[in-house]
Amino acid sequence: MKYLLLLCFTFCFAQKSASDKKQQIDFVDFKSVHANLSFHFQKQEVSGDVTFEFEVKKNPDTISIDAVSMEIPDVTLNGKISPFINSGKKIKLYKGYKKGKNTLVFHYSAHPKQALYFVSAPNNNIQIWTQGQGKYTSNWFPSFDDANEKLIFSLSLTYASDYTVISNGQLNKSREFNGQKIWDYSMDDPMSSYLLMLAIGKFDKKTITADSGTTSELYLEPTEMADKWEPTYRYSKQIFDFLEKETIPYAWKMYRQIPVRDFLYGGMENTSSTLFTRDYVVDSIGFNDRNYVNVNGHELAHQWFGDLVTAKSGEHHWLQEGFATYYALLAEREVFGDDYFYWKLYENAETIQQASKTDTIPILNAKASSTTYYQKGAWALHILRETVGEDNFRKAVRNYLDKYKFTNVDTKEFLDEVYKVKSFDRDRFEKTWLKSGKFEVAEALQSLSKNQFMRDYFELGSLADKPFADKKNRFMDVLHSDAYYPIKQEVIYQSIEIPFEEKKELLRAAMATKDVEVRQVVAQTLKKIPAEFQSEYESLLTDASYITREITLNALCREFPEKRSFYLDQTDGQIGLNDKNIRLLWLTLALKTEGYRPDKKAAYYDELLANAQPGEEGSVRQSAMQKLLFIDKGDSNVLPLLAKALVHQKWQLTKFARDTIREKLKLTNTRKFYEELLPSLSADEQVQLKRLLDEK
Repeated sequence: MKYLLLLCFTFCFAQKSASDKKQQIDFVDFKSVHANLSFHFQKQEVSGDVTFEFEVKKNPDTISIDAVSMEIPDVTLNGKISPFINSGKKIKLYKGYKKGKNTLVFHYSAHPKQALYFVSAPNNNIQIWTQGQGKYTSNWFPSFDDANEKLIFSLSLTYASDYTVISNGQLNKSREFNGQKIWDYSMDDPMSSYLLMLAIGKFDKKTITADSGTTSELYLEPTEMADKWEPTYRYSKQIFDFLEKETIPYAWKMYRQIPVRDFLYGGMENTSSTLFTRDYVVDSIGFNDRNYVNVNGHELAHQWFGDLVTAKSGEHHWLQEGFATYYALLAEREVFGDDYFYWKLYENAETIQQASKTDTIPILNAKASSTTYYQKGAWALHILRETVGEDNFRKAVRNYLDKYKFTNVDTKEFLDEVYKVKSFDRDRFEKTWLKSGKFEVAEALQSLSKNQFMRDYFELGSLADKPFADKKNRFMDVLHSDAYYPIKQEVIYQSIEIPFEEKKELLRAAMATKDVEVRQVVAQTLKKIPAEFQSEYESLLTDASYITREITLNALCREFPEKRSFYLDQTDGQIGLNDKNIRLLWLTLALKTEGYRPDKKAAYYDELLANAQPGEEGSVRQSAMQKLLFIDKGDSNVLPLLAKALVHQKWQLTKFARDTIREKLKLTNTRKFYEELLPSLSADEQVQLKRLLDEK
């Protein structure tokens, strides 16, 4: 049963609240930075010249710029070589500056361990991209880990001419130079350093224009433009138009969205240019399984909440993530309707309620969890919006954004703007929603119950403990109705333990809905496929869902081994989602099926092994290795691939590799294999593997 009584990663805010940063801002105002940068993939290096303009208001003892493990030969301050300290974490200036305007120039090079990633891809289609929040831009670019230090960025970026280079702001021009290409980007307004971005790869783009005239550039890899561009970016214009009407006009002149390989998170709201995971690059079938709509809205909302107006410290991080989560839901409400909106609020409430059993840190705390910042933050805004009224809330938010744009804020400043428009019990709201670790279930239920669909859902959930015979007719009425799909799914969940003979009429009604979500629950929950239901279950193989097809193929091959060849023939050539879910399962089943295409077994194994190699995305590599070990747990071809996965940037892949190697090391022969392999690995791979070998 999915119904509950109602009822990370932990994405820490990428800034420090240390007093020394505040003190520097009080004394020194960095205005702008321009850099000429080059990138070297083989050396995994960035290098270039940087020019900072800053104003000294009062003479400080030192002036610091965050710069992690950077080589800096010398610095020029106001036209003269100046002494400086390079601590390995900071550049510190202690003389040569003056009150008023100053110019700092220096050359640097770095081989970043984080924040700038050099990613291999098939066909030598390499990518270079950044992720500043949570890891700090100062690992690849001299900047400021404190989000309160905002300045205007402009970058001139040099790379091979057959690649596209993307950064923040407007592209002023690009030009050929010595077989390479220089791309000049500039911002007009200040932003925090964690929002600086870079993406280099082979991309094509299409543009859309908002009602306001703002242009959005929407990128994909060239081979995907034909069948994946529209479903990947579906509703983008509608979302943009809605957020501009709901808030204030977009501030950054133009907007870009770029999916990159092995991105660390769902998306990142770099100012004017969002990067996101390729998991959301889908065709029209994949859209039903895993679409970009919510992340699209979330990252775009950050252009206002986080980029335009930035929280002063981690304690107020909900002003970014809570707002982005809530406004993404409001945008989805515009696209999908009220029932969808309330259902997502309910799902978030379930998540918060479950987490609150052990997670008691409130929203206004720098150590709060992602669930608290995101979902509970969104719920706090929803309750506040209902309390003061939608029009008043909208007016207050617009005032807040206008007043504090390009600056940093705290919670008091936001609530002040709301209170100016409409008085409310501020003390109660803060105590209940912002300073308490509890989740107000009763208040959430009251809000959800304003929606008829949710009232119907709760009523159906109340039948969970009743005998099946007493509620069967009610269930049939639901399945024959036009009710929103979660109610129909709940019917199936409440029938899981019921014998097939008693519920077969119900299952056939569910299958007849033609609703992808409802039919998928049938595929997921039917533990045994009766012969009389076989043909109906087989129809799931052609549903408009790659996840349903994967579940169904696996179940049919397990339940009806005599028809395996038929099912494999029927599904040959299907790839599935970005993680190749159908193809990797298909290869596994083809290899495990005795007598199936024996002349092609070697080719199928080679294909599966190729998907486990470096260069494929992390999710593909992990799945391929898991399936190879399922076929043969002693497959020696997988062992070195596990070692190479230890240094990948995706934590899911590295964790899988570590856990698997630990198990393998319990075997004497495997331990010897890894000890002999060690010298042939890269330095980083050796460090990680030796750590496992040395564990007791």
